[in-house]
Amino acid sequence: MSIFDLNGRVAVITGGNGGIGLGIAQALAAQGCAVSLWGRNADKNKAAVAGITSAGGKADSVICDVSDSASVKAAMAKTLEKFGRVDGCFANAGIGGGGRHSFIERTEEQWRAMFATNLDGVFHAFQAAARHMTERAAAGDRFGRLVATSSLASLYGTARNEHYAATKAAINALVRALGVELARNGVTANAILPGWIKSDMTAGIMANEKFVDNVMPRIPVRRFGEPSDFGGIAVYLMSQASSYHTTDCFVIDGGYTAF
Repeated sequence: MSIFDLNGRVAVITGGNGGIGLGIAQALAAQGCAVSLWGRNADKNKAAVAGITSAGGKADSVICDVSDSASVKAAMAKTLEKFGRVDGCFANAGIGGGGRHSFIERTEEQWRAMFATNLDGVFHAFQAAARHMTERAAAGDRFGRLVATSSLASLYGTARNEHYAATKAAINALVRALGVELARNGVTANAILPGWIKSDMTAGIMANEKFVDNVMPRIPVRRFGEPSDFGGIAVYLMSQASSYHTTDCFVIDGGYTAF
């Protein structure tokens, strides 16, 4: 059996109906992992599941708002009812919102809304998953993977986007803490930090010719990232191959931050 074989495993991907989340889900499913896509848009959920199942994968979707703890608990219950277990949780759901307001113009409502989805949403999803994983570990089944989608904004200055950056920096700290706390249960915790990736969130700015002209020369591989570029790291982190790799932050940016 391949060290990357995911047959028999089940993963939850929040925000798994598009962008990086869907790229992760497609790659996991291709390696035999059953995937449960949690998202707020029923039509996008349905389309994402159809795409995965038509390619031979096992997939289901659940309507879920990660900012609402009750919604997350209900989604986890539905996933467990469908698949019987959850081996991995990819907390990928998030919102953007930078560029429109300066820090001194930032409203309390904007600040709280960003944290509700980008940080509280990770807390809710990880807590539900970790509770299930530790219960399985106590019964002798020690395996769990917690993976959060962070951002380069967590490491580098990002003007007019300080609320977003703060949520992502907190995620980096969260996975380090969880990786230490849950290690004896066979649970690892890591974060993925994407560079400039084509998605609904970045479609607007990537349509800006001035932005593209300034950013593209700073990307050594000379292209923006695609959701599929996150398939390899997702399969690695979900597999037995990464059992000794935890508390890390993986930068996937085409070399952008090194140049």
